[in-house]
Amino acid sequence: MGKPTGFLEFTRELPGKTDPKERTQHYNEFVERYSEPKLNNQAARCMNCGVPFCHSGCPLGNVIPEFNDAVYHKDWKEAYDILSSTNNFPEFTGRICPAPCESACVLGINQPPVAIEEIEKHIIEIAFDKGLVLAKVPRVHTGKKIAVIGSGPAGLAAAAQLNYAGHQVTVFERDDAPGGLLRYGIPDFKLEKWVIDRRIKLMEEEGVEFRCNANVGVNVSVSDLLREYNAIVLAGGSTIPRDLAIPGRELNGVHFAMDFLKQQNKRVSNRPVGGEDIWATGKNVVVIGGGDTGSDCVGTSNRHGAVSVTQLELLPKPPGERTPYMPWPTYPMVLKTSSSHEEGANRHWAIATKEFVGDENGNLKGLKLVDIQWSTGTDGRPGGFKEVPGSEREVPCELALLAMGFTNPQHTGMLDDLGVEKDERGNVKATEKAYQTSVPKVFTAGDMRRGQSLVVWAISEGRECARKVDEFLMGTSQLESKDHSLQAMAI
Repeated sequence: MGKPTGFLEFTRELPGKTDPKERTQHYNEFVERYSEPKLNNQAARCMNCGVPFCHSGCPLGNVIPEFNDAVYHKDWKEAYDILSSTNNFPEFTGRICPAPCESACVLGINQPPVAIEEIEKHIIEIAFDKGLVLAKVPRVHTGKKIAVIGSGPAGLAAAAQLNYAGHQVTVFERDDAPGGLLRYGIPDFKLEKWVIDRRIKLMEEEGVEFRCNANVGVNVSVSDLLREYNAIVLAGGSTIPRDLAIPGRELNGVHFAMDFLKQQNKRVSNRPVGGEDIWATGKNVVVIGGGDTGSDCVGTSNRHGAVSVTQLELLPKPPGERTPYMPWPTYPMVLKTSSSHEEGANRHWAIATKEFVGDENGNLKGLKLVDIQWSTGTDGRPGGFKEVPGSEREVPCELALLAMGFTNPQHTGMLDDLGVEKDERGNVKATEKAYQTSVPKVFTAGDMRRGQSLVVWAISEGRECARKVDEFLMGTSQLESKDHSLQAMAI
């Protein structure tokens, strides 16, 4: 460990952020970097535990105490080598991961946990600054061709790993630029797009080919891919948003959150928006859904200049701290205040939306809401709910954004043409052990397989799927697996 008494001498300290009044005037990232002494102090807090639960808390199995030790000793090459051995894209996870590793940090039992996510981001950015991140061109080529459908985090991870194994990889992306959710789902103030472009350029130097505006099942034939490629990886994500079928849904001013966010990301990148412009400027905005996507809508609406921004959640308000039902080292469902909330939002819990109210011209002018009361199950989670009598009311709203999550991947087109079997939730059916679909040489990973989840889980799935594809094609694989990494660390 870097400093045996570090966790006693230093407390958790996060980097500074630009003042909310200033940062809402632009779409750039606003989190500053640590100074060198502060970064050193934060790395020194890691206790190098006998059983480092942070490893299992991280879906990627990141080797966290070891890279913290390297950071403390300012050995940036070693820190980068350790981090990149398990994580293809720490510049993404270091910015937008909810850090389940920190929830599992042993120090977090009775102190604030180690700032693992920020240390991770600093490692990769310092590595780029120092020229340590170089293209890894495979020395041996297998002659096998693989098509990866979707260039989100799962597809990018699968493509990178399969390319390292020596296969010829082509990534098909239906949008006009690679990145998937990273490019058009995450606002620039959380992840500027030059970060994605930098990684895509590196992958191209390594040999990965990207084909954009290539919508498989529409302008790219499924049968052609099956004929031309030795294996196919489906990594198209979970893209069908959950709707709210209540009276007034058809009114002008009711939109899915992702349509709103994607448009703004395109504006920032000076790309054509297409379709009806969705603006929050001068409007009372209500975001229905309390998750990360809803939070992103809050931040974007404030930057548009909304009159007011309100975020509604159907579930009751989470507790501020762990309860007996969410013990360490599990990921706790506690109240989170994002940077977007800091910028201004009225947050309300245990509220149901009954109706979208329109004016005589078919435009949204308000919402009918009602308070609800939840019962508590034996596991401490909310059970059923009932409306609170006399609580129904109408609030002004000219823009309602539906941010209630996603139900499943799009079936029409590619999936229906392939004829892959789907599970009971409508996701592509494949086991975690094989990642293979009902079509023999077709594999799947990420949200398309497991359902809506975290970016870090998508990267993990892409890596594990790549290993299974490599084994399918070659009989064995030299690609590292998470299970093997954890076993090696135990030894």
